[in-house]
Amino acid sequence: METTTPITIQQIEMGLGAWAWGDRLVWNYGSGYSDADIEAGFRVSVENGVQMVDTAEVYGNGQSERLLGKFLKHTDQPLYIATKFFPMPWRWTKTSVVNALRASLRRLDLPRVDLYQLHWPGWVVPIEWLVEGLALAQRAGLTREVGVSNYDQNQMQRAYTVLSKYDIPLASNQVEYHLLNRSVEKNGLLDRCQELGVRLIAYSPLAMGLLSGKYSSENPPPGMRAGRYQGVMQKLQPLLRLMAEIGQDTGGKTPSQIAINWCICKGTLPIPGAKNVRQAEMNAGALGWRLSPEQIKALDDASDKM
Repeated sequence: METTTPITIQQIEMGLGAWAWGDRLVWNYGSGYSDADIEAGFRVSVENGVQMVDTAEVYGNGQSERLLGKFLKHTDQPLYIATKFFPMPWRWTKTSVVNALRASLRRLDLPRVDLYQLHWPGWVVPIEWLVEGLALAQRAGLTREVGVSNYDQNQMQRAYTVLSKYDIPLASNQVEYHLLNRSVEKNGLLDRCQELGVRLIAYSPLAMGLLSGKYSSENPPPGMRAGRYQGVMQKLQPLLRLMAEIGQDTGGKTPSQIAINWCICKGTLPIPGAKNVRQAEMNAGALGWRLSPEQIKALDDASDKM
């Protein structure tokens, strides 16, 4: 498979997040799921209409990219492939961005990707320096579109301004967004993305699994996720009950499917992860329908109380 699909990020309804493909710290890679499970989930995702896979060089120290590269050889379905540059302190020039992308392409075994993103704004060098690297990568033909991740409104505007000098659109801003974290709605980032034509990619649309309904204070998620959401789980049940009720009124949809579809209805592109066939099938059930305005408002009101 040479590269991907000619569609743009604006045309994609839902993607597949590959954070768990190799990550041991958060997702306990190698414990409870195998590479074969991941590949089966990937295959089911693609068969059910998922058009995009999002990975990063730091996911599993490159293992996520390597796995995706292997999986791509076993599918004829055109896919939109996205990966990310991590702004490590010693990477401070625009050529650092290009060199990192070339390394990602070797792991993916692709000549180019569809979307290359700056994973974080960076802590040492000005944003503008690394955004210049995105422009250089795009003009070198190594990526079709460029984006950022975890950028606030001011940082995104600065990136947009730099790219405008080269007549390169800022395609996306990938941020955490779900029913338990609606800060991008409250602070104006989502509205600004829509004004600029920047697609907001919503990562962790299930709040690292909390919105699936399978965890509680008595049955917390494994690993570091338990500590991160310890205080939230005690308050979560009213929202989960509402999601279950709405799901029953919407043809038997699961809480996870309600949570993902809510992100879609907000005009964002959610990228839930899938480590196996069951999760991939669940994600796919969020496509092809829409919550009503009344249901969206009820979910908004319930999440505001969290």
